[in-house]
Amino acid sequence: MVLRIVLGTVYTAMALGQIASFGHLPRILSAYGLVTGDAGTMPAMALIAGELVCGIWFLARPRSKALAPVWVYTGVSVVWSLLAVQAYARGLAVDNCGCFGIYLSQRLSWFVLLQDALTLLYAALLVRSARTAPAPSHGDPEEASRSVGIP
Repeated sequence: MVLRIVLGTVYTAMALGQIASFGHLPRILSAYGLVTGDAGTMPAMALIAGELVCGIWFLARPRSKALAPVWVYTGVSVVWSLLAVQAYARGLAVDNCGCFGIYLSQRLSWFVLLQDALTLLYAALLVRSARTAPAPSHGDPEEASRSVGIP
């Protein structure tokens, strides 16, 4: 539960920073060498949406065993990690990784790769814990409704 609250806070903050600096995101994503100019707008919107979905869900329902926010978190983490790894391997100079938009900027380095590796480790832990959660008993409708996301 604590991990979900921490990750929810971080990913919600990332999304808010990116929203506040949305005009800069296509340029930031262009530095990774996979898109240029306005072609980065749609990927930026998808990343922000994913960060908001999993971030808010983890904060609002930290005890939820639903897999949907876990898979969204995993997808966003994989995308950021792949962007960083391929740019680092190609020797691209990325002055701002873009995780928080133009705020809290970090140059792409081994430290950012380590942070990305940790997000992937956390994703694996979340997937594992969600999959190993005990199934709700058929006799308890309240527990069954919680497991499928009904408040």
